[in-house]
Amino acid sequence: MKNLPSIQQSFKVQYNYKLDFTQNLFSAENTLLANLLKAYSASGNKVLAVIDEGVARAHPTLVNDIKNYANSYKDIIQVQDVLIVDGGEQAKVKPTNLERVLGAINDSHICRHSFVLAIGGGAVIDMVGYAATTAHRGVKLIRVPTTVLAQNDAAVGVKNGINYFEKKNFLGSFSPPFAIVNDLEFLKTLEQRDWIAGIAEAVKVAAIKDVDFFNFLESNATKMAERNMEATAKMIHRCAELHMQHIAQGGDPFESGSSRPLDFGHWAAHKLEQMTNYQLRHGEAVAMGIALDVTYANEIGLIDTNTLNRVIKLLEEIGFELALPVHSEAEIEELLHGIEEFREHLGGQLTITLINGIGMKYDVHEIDLNHMKKAINLRKASKVVTL
Repeated sequence: MKNLPSIQQSFKVQYNYKLDFTQNLFSAENTLLANLLKAYSASGNKVLAVIDEGVARAHPTLVNDIKNYANSYKDIIQVQDVLIVDGGEQAKVKPTNLERVLGAINDSHICRHSFVLAIGGGAVIDMVGYAATTAHRGVKLIRVPTTVLAQNDAAVGVKNGINYFEKKNFLGSFSPPFAIVNDLEFLKTLEQRDWIAGIAEAVKVAAIKDVDFFNFLESNATKMAERNMEATAKMIHRCAELHMQHIAQGGDPFESGSSRPLDFGHWAAHKLEQMTNYQLRHGEAVAMGIALDVTYANEIGLIDTNTLNRVIKLLEEIGFELALPVHSEAEIEELLHGIEEFREHLGGQLTITLINGIGMKYDVHEIDLNHMKKAINLRKASKVVTL
């Protein structure tokens, strides 16, 4: 019998989602959420709300606000349940959180034409998104990020995930949300540590993509650290815009290649989070990772000392502690192993994004471990001179 010919097919899928900015999302006078749901179906949209425990604690009326909002638009919105889950990295570490969300999706009869409304920080958004994208092979997700980092980075992309095998985002999916809503009002109850942490992602994307944005961050570092809402809102908007532009125009939204330019500073950040048992906030670890990578870039001649000092000074003025929490040769070696773990996570050839100038990304495919060890020791000892 002759071999039958191969069958080959290709197809394209158009993805559309948008990011809206508002305040007091669940006020009856605010029609944004109702209009988003109405645009999908004029009536009967079933919704499961999942709230970060820290957000629920900081906003004690939130559960009732959601229910009252739904009652104000009862023809459009039918809230089936409101679930409160662990916040912070524990949301992605403890499997019981994922199981509870999946259980609530099942019990609330949420289907592919229903909505999961995820309200919380980046870790909760990631975990709930993973539950939503795997249940029924995908139910509709609306993200309401409540931290600076989630509003300018973690919640604006197409990735979802949980930690497994003690590895960051080992289980995950690529699935665009139905919509994202940044409610700036939620930021007002953040601890100062969480307010600052999110600005690291703005420094990251500015350093690799936009010198004008970097200049803005330098000019407004003190204002943002002092919680000036106007400066912070502009930072969040531009940072989110750059992330979304990269997803749409970068040519690889689902990261099928070996390069993740928006993960500048992240190979070390992911490892530092794990080494500290997630006592470091993600943004804090990213700031340390950026500081380490620009120190390394200076060591190998990619950037001059002035460029190095500009990045370090900006991070310090925002309020970041940049000294690496490594105290022995064994811990340095453990941190360096994060390079190989980063390669494994991406697959294929190692690609680590550095910079060779402000706003100029530069990918490398190998790391000189002797120079990186020197950079680690410089950052560990805080010996780099800043202006």
